[in-house]
Amino acid sequence: MASKLQTKAAQVSQFVTKNGSSYYKELMERNNQYIQKPSSAHTCQLLAKQLFYTRLARTGTCGIQSVKAQLLGKGLKLSYMGGKRFLNLAEFSIPRRYEALWKELDSLKQFLKTKDAWSMENASVAALFGVECYAWSWGGEIIGRGFTLTGYYV
Repeated sequence: MASKLQTKAAQVSQFVTKNGSSYYKELMERNNQYIQKPSSAHTCQLLAKQLFYTRLARTGTCGIQSVKAQLLGKGLKLSYMGGKRFLNLAEFSIPRRYEALWKELDSLKQFLKTKDAWSMENASVAALFGVECYAWSWGGEIIGRGFTLTGYYV
């Protein structure tokens, strides 16, 4: 079994060695229009910034097929353009999300000020949320240390 596998691996290696460079050249010729010249760190940073700010500024409409049905359950409105249904993406822009964050924090502050709203259910949900946040950060620390529980490798 192992010898058959080694033989097959050797055949694949020979095939790639023989045909790999011609495939690479053909691939690069077909996609030459996508190669940025001159390729420098400055050009790469410029392209990355263009992509970031293009996505940041993107608002308007997109086809409903590209948005999950879960978003529609949150009370978002569909508009009709040219007989097709579209979802307004301006509702998802960063400034509106920032405003929504502060509204949520203000409502949380108001909730915490009223002691009558604190029931056992609300307190247990808040405690579970805090434990979950701590567990995720602890797991991230372990992953960041290279999966060691005791400390960093020195």
